[in-house]
Parts: sequence; C-alpha cells; structure tokens
Amino acid sequence: MVMRGDQRSNIVRHGLVALAAATILGTGVTGAAAAEKAKRPASIWEQDAFSGDWNGVRTLLADQGVTLTAQYIAEGFNVASGGIYQRSSYEGRFEFSVDNDLEKFMGWRGASTHLTVFNIHSGNGDKNVAYNVGNIADPSNIDGHATTRLFDAWFQQNFFDDRLSVRIGQLGVDLVSFTSETSGGLINGTFGWPSIFAANMINGGPAYPLAAPGIQVLVKPSEELTVMAALLSGDPAGPNCNEDAQICNPHGTTFSFSGGTLVIGELQYAINHGTQATGLPGVYKLGVWYETAEFPDQRYGLNASGAVVSLADPAVVGPLNHHGNWGVFGVIDQTVWRTQERSLSLFVRGSLSPSDRNLISYYVDGGVGVKGLLPGRAKDVLTFGVAYAKISPDAVAADQDALAANGPPSFIRDHEVVFEVSYALQLAPWWIVQPDFQYIIHPGGNVAHPDDPAVTVGDAAIFGVRSTFTF
Repeated sequence: MVMRGDQRSNIVRHGLVALAAATILGTGVTGAAAAEKAKRPASIWEQDAFSGDWNGVRTLLADQGVTLTAQYIAEGFNVASGGIYQRSSYEGRFEFSVDNDLEKFMGWRGASTHLTVFNIHSGNGDKNVAYNVGNIADPSNIDGHATTRLFDAWFQQNFFDDRLSVRIGQLGVDLVSFTSETSGGLINGTFGWPSIFAANMINGGPAYPLAAPGIQVLVKPSEELTVMAALLSGDPAGPNCNEDAQICNPHGTTFSFSGGTLVIGELQYAINHGTQATGLPGVYKLGVWYETAEFPDQRYGLNASGAVVSLADPAVVGPLNHHGNWGVFGVIDQTVWRTQERSLSLFVRGSLSPSDRNLISYYVDGGVGVKGLLPGRAKDVLTFGVAYAKISPDAVAADQDALAANGPPSFIRDHEVVFEVSYALQLAPWWIVQPDFQYIIHPGGNVAHPDDPAVTVGDAAIFGVRSTFTF
C-alpha cells in the first residue's frame, strides 16, 4: 500500500509525540526511583540497624507507632593482677524491646507502652568478672544471673501537652534517677546505679536486672525544670528470699510487693537543651529516697535476752533493726567546651546515707567525657571516671570490735575506689567496639581473701573489650 504524504506526516508526528511522552515518563520514573534510592543508606555501614529496614516493614511499623529494638552486647574481661582470681571471663546479653505509641496505633492520645526482655548469659558460668574481682562495684553493668528475664513493662499516659506523665507497671528506677549522660560512657555498674544504692537498698533496689511494681510521675513546669517522683515495691526479689535475689526472682515475673515501700524524688534542671539553644547544655539534679522496711544495724545485734551487744560477740542471735532507711543525692553533668565535631563534658555525682544501718555511708564519682577526640571520628567517645565508696563508720567499728575480740587476721574495712577509662569506637550506627581498663583499690572495701584469710583481696587491674550490636 502506498501512503499519501499527509498520512506519512501524521505517523511521524504521532511517533514523535509518543517518543517524547515515553521519554518524559521514563525520566519521571527514573527520578522518583533515584529520589527513593537517595533516602536509603548507601551501604550496610550507614544503616541504623544491622538488619536494615526489613524491606520497609520497620518503617511501616514505626508509622503505626510500633518500634522494635534488638541489641546484643558481648564482652570479655581479664583480671591481670589482684582481685580473687587472675583469669578471663565472658559475658553476653541479648535485649529485645517493644515500644508502642498508642496515639499512632489506635488513636489513644498521649498513651504509650514499653516492654524489655533480657537473655543474660556467661561463657564461664558464675565465674564472671565480678566473681573474679570480689568488689562491691560490679565491673560490668550487664552482669546478671544467667537466665531469660522480663525487666520493665509499663503503661504511660501523658497530659497537658506532655507537661505531666504517669507511668505504671514493672519499673526500673535506675533508668530515670541519678542518671548522667556522660557517666553512661563507662562500663562499671557503679557509674549507672551507684554502689551506695545497690549496697544499701534491699536486694539492690528496683534496678537492673531486677525491676519492681510501681508508679512514676513526671511533671514539667517549664522546658528546663522536671520533677520526678516514684513509688515502688521495696524488695524486687520477692518475699522470704534468703539467697541471691536474682535466683529468688529468676525470670523477673515475681512482681514483688514485699520489703516495704521505696519512695524516690528528684528535681532536675536542664539548661540549653532546646532546639534554639546556643549555650552549652547541662543537667543538675537533686534527690532523696526513703524506704519503709526494717534495716539491721551495722555494728550491734541482740543476744538471747534481748540485750544489745556487738556483732563480734558470739552471743548474738538476732539483728538490731532500724525502721526505715534514706539517702540524699545530687548530679551535675555539664558540657564545658564544644566545636562543630568535638565536645568536652564533666560529671559529678554524690550521695549520703545514715551510717548505723548502711554498708556505705557516702559515695562520690566524677569524670570527663570527650566526643570526637580523633579527626574524622566525631561519634567516638572517650570517658574517664573515678568512684569512691566509703564503708560506714558503724561497719568499720564492727570490724574493730572483731579485731579486738579475735585478734588477727581480722581486717578493718575502709573504702573501695574505682578508676576506669573507656573508648567507644563507633564503627557503624549499629556497631560500637569499646576497649576498657579498670583499676580497683580495696575490692570489697579491704576484705579477707576467701582462699587465704590471712591476706586481703589485692587491688585489681582489669582489661576488657565490649562489642554492642543493634539488629
């Protein structure tokens, strides 16, 4: 068939229009794909989590208010000298958390829930670093009895544009009280939940790895000021526990209401934390705790006739109890220097408790944190800290009574001091490797060596490394 000139002209014109449309459409699709691709991390080393976005499932869940977090911490320590046993140990902890914003999930304004489960394990049984050193302040803040346990699980309701929040459930008060962001760069447990709290409260208090039922209220009268108050069960181990608290409550599901009531209040003042702030950020805290249970005297007990005698007296048959216990504490955490990629922060924390019913009468720690110390390593953090725990005068007096009554090799406790330096190397958003060194003076406060009571436990030098993965 022979086409006329006008037919050929129409075909050419339609072909050019189709080609142009295809080109424009193709360019649009390519541009959209490129824009979507630009939003994604260029490689696994830039992802927030090792497993990525699960082909969009993580983002979809977050849009619905559900955030899933999985993290694994692996660490090894070697007690190079001193302590009880000079040997190596391994500890690991897997953490799984679910946070649910109920406003996104079901339209419940201001409501949220949270749940955390831990699997704690050790490659060396109970011979972990704390066992090897024998100190009060645990060298590892993930240390715990090997088990799978529920930690915290709570419901929270916010009111008045988040100026007031009420949280109720199984709570770990160590996550909200006496905290310091700078000291959080250290591995020794005392720089989180301090040894004065862990030693003086019943079975360590409602803190990792044992939470307790309770209620917490936060009030924010202004952007700078926060008032926190918490009311919790005093003994997270449960009733009639005469052994390790973590064994009495092996899976965190005892939901104890024994041991009286623990009340903690804290006043927090934060400066230069707003988005428009130009000054150096800082946080200042002042708090108090009170527990209603019975606490045994550190020096005296009762004999069979009910008379008060020294604990060194073999006639002691029972404790001399005091009703209630308390402490006051304060925190300063202040950035003192900052450039675009580097900053220097200082922290100081301290606490006091009555001597007659507590092993530790006062405690202070402090240190410095440096972010971006090395060029091109803006997210790395170098932290140095020192902690001092004073054995209470009444406990010291009990040792003096024992020495006078029994003679050597009784020893008189005095204090425990922890030095730590740690460098957190951020290899990826989901991976941190943290070399660590600790030196502990008078582990246990200057106590007899369990295998040789004629000598005290020696000052301990500990080398370790921790690796933290977020999945």
